[in-house]
Amino acid sequence: MAQQVSAFDAQFLNFETATNLAHIAALTILDPSGRPGGALTREDLIALLKRRLHLAPPLRRRLVEVPFGLDHPYWAEDREVDFDYHVRELALPPPGDDHKLAVQVARLHGARLDRGRPLWEMYLIHGLAGGRVGIYTKVHHAAVDGVTGAEVLAAVMDFEPEPAAAPAPEAAAEPQPAPDAVEMVIRGVARVLDNPFALLRFVAEAVPRLDEVPFVAQLPGVGLVSRFVRGIGGRDAEPLPELPRMVVPRTPFSGPISRHRRFAFGQLPLDEVKRIKNAFGVTVNDVVMAMCATAMRRWLAKRDELPRQPLVAGIPVSTRGQAANGSAANEVMLTMTSLPTDVADPRDRLLSVNRSMGLLKERLAAAPAAWLLEFSQAMPAALSALAARSAFRIASRTGSAMNLMISNVPGPQTPLYVGGARVTALYPMSVITDVSGGINITVFSYDGRLDFGIVTDRDMVPDVWDLIDYLRDSLAEYGALAGRARPRTRRARRPEEPGRENFPQTR
Repeated sequence: MAQQVSAFDAQFLNFETATNLAHIAALTILDPSGRPGGALTREDLIALLKRRLHLAPPLRRRLVEVPFGLDHPYWAEDREVDFDYHVRELALPPPGDDHKLAVQVARLHGARLDRGRPLWEMYLIHGLAGGRVGIYTKVHHAAVDGVTGAEVLAAVMDFEPEPAAAPAPEAAAEPQPAPDAVEMVIRGVARVLDNPFALLRFVAEAVPRLDEVPFVAQLPGVGLVSRFVRGIGGRDAEPLPELPRMVVPRTPFSGPISRHRRFAFGQLPLDEVKRIKNAFGVTVNDVVMAMCATAMRRWLAKRDELPRQPLVAGIPVSTRGQAANGSAANEVMLTMTSLPTDVADPRDRLLSVNRSMGLLKERLAAAPAAWLLEFSQAMPAALSALAARSAFRIASRTGSAMNLMISNVPGPQTPLYVGGARVTALYPMSVITDVSGGINITVFSYDGRLDFGIVTDRDMVPDVWDLIDYLRDSLAEYGALAGRARPRTRRARRPEEPGRENFPQTR
């Protein structure tokens, strides 16, 4: 039987509008000089996808809606995929520099996926300077999270120039159809009837943790209620570290976004980031967050828009391994942290990031975030969809839940190849929304480098490439400070503190 879209993943479908888009993507840069003829064609790419389609199930899944919206949709697996539709190609006008490439990719990123087909598209882009080619791939966030999205890309990649033989699909693996309409209605009604009991089971766990939920945590009194309920939860309950109530300051990239995007990308050496983190006794992710804080501080100060309060950044947190239910659902949740753009001294800024991230990790270690996956299950599907859309409209009018989003996804540190063409860079692209702000900075570590992809609203941040320059300047600044810093002993990790498997941003 086909799997049902989880209540959490359904929210990515529910909040999507003409401007709030819910797909994630990657721009892969390839050097095809090692291939026969020194070129990679669309036909080569399609042939590779056909051989390995069974290794990337999300590429075969299509949404099937439940009649009357009684329940969340199902994923049905298509036996055949229309590659002529999903795999496309285009060419940049000469000279095919990075800025022209970013403009074209931003246009592609601002277009919605067709929900009547499997929720992905791939574009082979010719005409890049130096004989390179690009592959822009986007997949709906309801189908993958950041980690599984990387796994989808890995299905078409190899660790050697010579493509490896793909393992044969299991003989018994047949496409899974969705239930028929009658069965879907019966299941939907059963869930509605069971819902009051699900709600009662959930409230006991949800209320003590409301101060972790973006937007909800900003409401007056929420922190007090959560602390009070935790206080009466019983003497045996381990106290949770208190999270500070964060005030989201107004910025030029706050408020409703448009349907148009801008994109910029760049690479920085991972070894230099590691040298800095060793000098200050922090993590790679702390250094990345401090660099982002520095870049945002400089961008805002240049426009005389720097708030006195720190920015609030949304941080995706992996819950992979906590649910352990074998579902196809996303295993990532969103939490928040202060981004110390208000701190003038760069060293103090880095140490402030380290303290904030440490507090967040302690909170997640004491009470993992997997409970948030159950949040949407407590509501009937139809009401959940209405609530998601209403919450977005209200939040966009009354104030954002955060200023921007920052994500750091670990990747392989050895070269990858697509059909014999070497991958020289893999720039991630993610989501901006009315409530999360008009900037998203996503980082993917690959082959000794950090690949930065920055997506912004076209009107809010017209000079997105400045942020890439500021990130480079920040790395140089921290590199100079590291040369003068006395080694700082890093706090030992407690046995229960999450590592990379629970918090993928931490290294």
